[in-house]
Amino acid sequence: MKKNEKVLIVGAGLAGSLLAIKMAQQGYEVAVHEKLPDLRKKSLDAGRSINLALSDRGLRALNDSGVKEAILDLCIPMYARAIHSAHSESRNSPYSGREGEKINSVSRPGLNSVLLNAAEGYENVTIHFNSKCIKVNIEEAVAEFANADGVKCTVKADVILGTDGAGSTVRKSLMAKTPQLLFNYSQNFLRSGYKELEIPPAKDGSYKIEKNVLHIWPRGKFMMIALPNLDGSFTVTMFHPYEGEGGFNTLDSEERLLDFFKEYYPDTLAHFPDLAAEYFENPVGILGTTKCYPWQAYGKTLILGDAAHPIVPFYGQGMNASLEDVRLFDETLKKNMGNWLKTFTEFQYLRKENTDAIADLAIDNFYEMQDKVADEIFIKKRKLEMQLEQTYTDYYSKYSLVTFQEDLPYSEAMRRGRAQDELLLKICQKPNFKEISLQEIYEQVKKIV
Repeated sequence: MKKNEKVLIVGAGLAGSLLAIKMAQQGYEVAVHEKLPDLRKKSLDAGRSINLALSDRGLRALNDSGVKEAILDLCIPMYARAIHSAHSESRNSPYSGREGEKINSVSRPGLNSVLLNAAEGYENVTIHFNSKCIKVNIEEAVAEFANADGVKCTVKADVILGTDGAGSTVRKSLMAKTPQLLFNYSQNFLRSGYKELEIPPAKDGSYKIEKNVLHIWPRGKFMMIALPNLDGSFTVTMFHPYEGEGGFNTLDSEERLLDFFKEYYPDTLAHFPDLAAEYFENPVGILGTTKCYPWQAYGKTLILGDAAHPIVPFYGQGMNASLEDVRLFDETLKKNMGNWLKTFTEFQYLRKENTDAIADLAIDNFYEMQDKVADEIFIKKRKLEMQLEQTYTDYYSKYSLVTFQEDLPYSEAMRRGRAQDELLLKICQKPNFKEISLQEIYEQVKKIV
């Protein structure tokens, strides 16, 4: 590392603010530019941010940042999925057969605020809000920004790190060099969107439904989930198609909306004091996956996090994967002693296969949560997985491989997990399923992985 090297970070979200901390710790002069106002001073629009599930990969990335304990104070542990039927019955499906393994519900603004406060605590970090990136010269590491009044400024750095989210301007600047960089890009949207609602706390401040679980109302072509908040409320997210039965465009009147909830989500109606008003006020968000490559150019510009690999939220790994990006980038830069080109090249090679894997797994889990969690064979498989995890310390279900094995690359978790799932589903469908010993099943699993 050369003395006084300047790092320009575009985007002060979760990845950008953690990246600022890591680069400051390495001694770089760090400037962060964020297009939005400071979220610590201005509340965000309602209904625009799905609650986040912080798990082992994300927590590991927060090590040595000085904020892990403060962030844990914002978290509510969730040990299981609570599956709600259309007949107002529910059952809990644990995430793991091992004691203590859990995911954590946390609000995006709360987590981001802690990281921003920590980043601003470094003398070599400056953060500029209301500073929208307009364009980037990826070869010279020069970026142009405009403030809220339209006043423009140009910033020169030694390197530019783009953490500016799914609509990344830095990524678009890489894309503009397609002939030279052979830039590949694909974008796929689900035919479903999402809308947020809220279950407020009870009058005494308590939780109206079970606190330490992730609630799911699976209904085939659509579903609803709820995650707990520290104030006793739940952030509820509807994942529905745009058209057809249950479609956001179909539920276009208060009467239709209430009739629909009475039929499909009857146990929730008593918990929504202003369902219709909230439903029609809050926007519908889109759900998409972007894959691209390369992520870097000339050892001068690099994209990370959602700027490089936006995914749908159904494995609870979007944030965790982005924070893991920062950890691995930081480690790679240290190993290469500040050689940017070598670090950028090695990092993108290391991460591309794995972020593609978690993107594909997230799509798989969308259909699993929507369609399969109430399926009889799937329930048998989950019970079998719990028995295996409780009995054999080296057995991990696909979900556990992804969520609780932070040292295991996503691509390997996907390979092993899919092979195990295929085998266990076949076993669960056999007429003599109950006659097969757990030891025999375990030995079959070990042969394929």
